[in-house]
Amino acid sequence: MKTVLVTGGAGYIGSHSALALQKAGYEVIILDNLVYGHQDLVETVLKTKLIFGDTCDSNLLKQIFSTHEIDAVMHFAAYAYVGESVTKPAKYYRNNVVGTLTLLEAMLEAGINKFVFSSTCATYGLPETVPIKEEQSQNPINPYGVTKLMVEQILQDFSHAYDFRSVCLRYFNAAGADPEGMLGEDHNPETHLIPLVLQAASGHRDSISIFGTDYNTPDGTCIRDYIHVSDLAQAHILALKYLLDDGKTDVFNLGNGNGFSVKQVIEIARKVTGQEIKALECDRRPGDPPVLVGSGEKAQQILGWQPQYYTLEDIIAHAWQWHQKRHQ
Repeated sequence: MKTVLVTGGAGYIGSHSALALQKAGYEVIILDNLVYGHQDLVETVLKTKLIFGDTCDSNLLKQIFSTHEIDAVMHFAAYAYVGESVTKPAKYYRNNVVGTLTLLEAMLEAGINKFVFSSTCATYGLPETVPIKEEQSQNPINPYGVTKLMVEQILQDFSHAYDFRSVCLRYFNAAGADPEGMLGEDHNPETHLIPLVLQAASGHRDSISIFGTDYNTPDGTCIRDYIHVSDLAQAHILALKYLLDDGKTDVFNLGNGNGFSVKQVIEIARKVTGQEIKALECDRRPGDPPVLVGSGEKAQQILGWQPQYYTLEDIIAHAWQWHQKRHQ
């Protein structure tokens, strides 16, 4: 049985990927500093080894790699609040870049050379064309996106210099929850649209804000590509198998190729939940591109990735089921 170290495995996408790894027959060890992760979900759902610590701790990493036979690493341990990255860039460069470099150096020393990296469409910045393909130029417009791009560049250099292979998965808007209700999205603070809309549906907030209604889109609101978190998790499993089968270093977008506007998300949430959701129209936020939609063709062709939950109704229904269970 192959063993995978999942950094940030107590977080949203990391925990879903850890669950998918277990279902696929892998042994999972989680490293998480629990700044945003949920220890209770690791203990009650994943029921696997949780090591409390940070990827910046080189001594801890050496200890982990010397005491466990680890075959590959999946890396989710990043800070991901775009706005905070603008006001606190040092925090983001230290954790997202220095922490990742420390992890990679520890892997090299331990002879572990397979790495699946959680990247982001934020590396593209303002898109040149839609849907976005991997060949499009990368010009991130915030420190968060810059940190992810820097790691991608480090991984390319490691691939050329060492016997080290990686897959970078650039995904768009992760959403939804485990269809069986075992795991879901629970951020504090919450910044993602769908859970914020569901908080309004459940009465945990008075309303949902729509930032900008004058974009050059059919209804004037921003359009985004929403990917079910379980489909993202499956893509990570396929990326790992690709590396274990001697696949070369590569990058893949994880997108459905179609987008939904903010108003569409709210309207579908009203139908799914049966609740009236009060929406307030506000001014635009700086730096919000009108449309972000990704092409998943390359991942489908090379990794064999086939999203199972591509309708927004499914995504919101699973998220609503989790939200009601988690916050009842």
